[in-house]
Amino acid sequence: MKTSIDYGNLMHRAMRGLIREVLEDVAEHGLPGDHHFFITFDTTHPDVELAQWLTDRYPTDMTVVMQHWYENLDVGEDGFSVTLNFGDAPEPLYIPYDAIKTFVDPSVEFGLRFETQEEDEQSLAALPDEDDTPDTEADGAEDKHDAEVVSLDSFRK
Repeated sequence: MKTSIDYGNLMHRAMRGLIREVLEDVAEHGLPGDHHFFITFDTTHPDVELAQWLTDRYPTDMTVVMQHWYENLDVGEDGFSVTLNFGDAPEPLYIPYDAIKTFVDPSVEFGLRFETQEEDEQSLAALPDEDDTPDTEADGAEDKHDAEVVSLDSFRK
């Protein structure tokens, strides 16, 4: 029997399902209105597929934009493939959902950020002990005990 509920992984799976559903709709109907996506992903993920010159240029992570020119969008159970234009050179990519770090649609100020377990552990290590936490917040400091699942601030105009 489990000793706890893994809310973090459940939330990540749900958020990745949302991305999949959005991409399925775009594959079927195209991007509506001013919608477009900035997708940052981990290029070191073992299932990512991209040209060697892109891997060389982006050895850890890469942000792609799906807006005016994309083709062959194929959305699968574990990831999606798409052909994007890099300086008049069309390149096919395969991005597993597990490799996605951020998914942003700035046209509606929507964004998702996925934190790795390592980042979560670093955040937890940086939290003060309960005994050291003041009863009230001072100088506008944020409560460091709240988990940040969705952050839009860095994408606002």
